[in-house]
Amino acid sequence: MRGIHDDLTERLFSDESSKTLQATGLLRSGLKLSHLRLVVAIEEHKQVSAAAEVLNISQPAASRMLHEVETILKASLCERVPRGVALTEAGRAFARRARTILLELREVDRELSALKSGTGGSVHLGSVTAPAISLAVPAIQQVSAVYPGIEINVRIETSNILARELLAARQDFIIARVPDDLNPRLFNVTEIGIETACLIVRKGHPLLEKPKVGLADLPQYDWVFQPVGSLLRRRVEELFIAEGVPLPSTVVNTSSVLFTMAIVCGSNAIAPVARDMAAFIAQNGGKAGEIAILDTDFEIRIKPYSLISAKGRDLPPSAKLLYDLILQRSRTLSPD
Repeated sequence: MRGIHDDLTERLFSDESSKTLQATGLLRSGLKLSHLRLVVAIEEHKQVSAAAEVLNISQPAASRMLHEVETILKASLCERVPRGVALTEAGRAFARRARTILLELREVDRELSALKSGTGGSVHLGSVTAPAISLAVPAIQQVSAVYPGIEINVRIETSNILARELLAARQDFIIARVPDDLNPRLFNVTEIGIETACLIVRKGHPLLEKPKVGLADLPQYDWVFQPVGSLLRRRVEELFIAEGVPLPSTVVNTSSVLFTMAIVCGSNAIAPVARDMAAFIAQNGGKAGEIAILDTDFEIRIKPYSLISAKGRDLPPSAKLLYDLILQRSRTLSPD
């Protein structure tokens, strides 16, 4: 009996260059959804053991499954590299089609669930910090008012993580930047704003007594930074280096905004954060609101962020609605 699984799996090799493979009868040869999930997981995690952990199976079971799918396809999908495994050209082609199939199945589930429940479906959005506050929050409020049954899932992370989650179909679209190590041709990109950052300290901090704070005033204090390599951290470090000012020596690294606020409020530490986030927290009461923004004689400007979706993948209606509202608001805030 044919079903959705059969129809979608046949799409794996639906283009002209793949008709020979399609003719071999992949389904009759035993190709399964678990094979698709495994190859996609291997591509993402670069190790069979890590892929097995994600799929909640043993490494020997994952190795057997990999051998099964290679036998079915009559092609080698992986090769060993110094730090794990890498997909071959055939493996990358298979993973690309497999990811599309898995996404389609997820969308079938979402659409049927929405039809059964009478709700507006669900949306998965990833965003870096600043536009999450200034763009995503107002748009989500608009959508929720019109479609009270909609379920919106928001993940705040760095662009590096979000872009990979988008490619893995864990996000419908993201507000971020395309990482330098990913092929920009994999994405639809619409630039919507430039992120600015600032330095925050606790209220009563000694530096607040200065009318203007310069870079030379800062290294003597403890700092709370985002992880090494993050865009905001790199930008702040570039400012120090350009001015010939020593980098801070006492540093706490964390990606948690809450943990950053806790350290800043309880010490003389300095932290760079998105200006929209700092203004939002400073304007609200409670312990987390006991911060102040330093008035500096320099600006912290970060490269533009964009609305990003995966090329060749249509947004479901609920996600398209939120996408359009965010785009519309960005144009209102930055009409140029």
